[in-house]
Amino acid sequence: MRLGLNTLFLIPGEVGGSETYFTETLRALLSAHPEVAPVFFTTIENDAFMRATFGAACGAEFHRLNVRATNRVARILWEQLALPARLRRAGVDVLWSPGYTTPLAAAVPQVVSLLDMQYRRFPEDLVAPARWTTGALVQAAARHAACILTLSEFSRTELLRFTPARSERAVVTPLGVDAAFTAPISADERARLLAGLIPGDAPYLLCVANSYPHKNLPLLADAFARLAQTLPHRLVLVGRPRRGEPALARALAASGLGPRIVRLAGVSRAALTALYQGADVFVFPSLYEGFGLPVLEALAAGAPVVSTREGALPEVGGTAVTYTSGRDPEALAVAIRAVVAWPPEIRAHHVAAGRAHALTFTWAATAGRTFDALRRAAEVGGRW
Repeated sequence: MRLGLNTLFLIPGEVGGSETYFTETLRALLSAHPEVAPVFFTTIENDAFMRATFGAACGAEFHRLNVRATNRVARILWEQLALPARLRRAGVDVLWSPGYTTPLAAAVPQVVSLLDMQYRRFPEDLVAPARWTTGALVQAAARHAACILTLSEFSRTELLRFTPARSERAVVTPLGVDAAFTAPISADERARLLAGLIPGDAPYLLCVANSYPHKNLPLLADAFARLAQTLPHRLVLVGRPRRGEPALARALAASGLGPRIVRLAGVSRAALTALYQGADVFVFPSLYEGFGLPVLEALAAGAPVVSTREGALPEVGGTAVTYTSGRDPEALAVAIRAVVAWPPEIRAHHVAAGRAHALTFTWAATAGRTFDALRRAAEVGGRW
């Protein structure tokens, strides 16, 4: 199979979980199926990244389009007008577009990943032109693609509600978690990895989320302010500033706890693992998740997790997570305080159960379901 890979959406380090989803799934897929010849269609920003990440893959080809993904209008035009011709010349059997949009005029079977309907539930996450464009392209992709991949039963329900996708074409491919998160890091190594990131040796609460409005980080800031008088912890927020940053900045300022709040972005995988493993509690206050991969990563690393019941989070966290309200800061504070107070034996029980649960989600399984969808699309095309 000559597998076309539409990576025009991917700006390395900027698209969050979408990058992890694509790279980890594809890595596992190519490992399990050496008969697949990947054909990458890249941009100015990501061509070097793709070559460095997948250049050793057997038979890999790279076709760089002379466009920057950061120029959204240009990227969409190139995807719709230039990519179909490049696909014909490359002779791919099927095209996978993992980033919500796909070239509508391509004369090859197509599989598109629609990870969630965030743009419908939280339109404030996007500026108006991006919201309108995303809506039109997602609707067209859902109607046009031979198969649509999504990450949870929750997201599949959302997809069928908000797009013209047919139920038989919507396939759930839950994400996996890297087993490297489970590898214990010694106290000395953790101190080395976190040197310069977290001041002092105070215990900390951890949250990993870019500051989109739906991530609900102001609620966490409010809850932390309620905890700070009785707990010695810092609050460590890992993520890039996004459209919810002004509201978060106001909430952090109102807390008056600036010296006890640490903001980090762009940390290495090793440092992120160390942060998870050293956290007293991982807190995920999101109001909408199509999956919620940080919850699995935290559980795999041995951090107790407090999250909301929103979106796919109960589906992903199962019974391994302590759930609370995503609207009530006092309820969130109470849940965090209760987990911090667990006796060592209770904590050890929850950590072991959480890790076991997380490791039932594997990238090999994600890749297997993805490959089955791609192979079927290549065989039957639009007649799914």
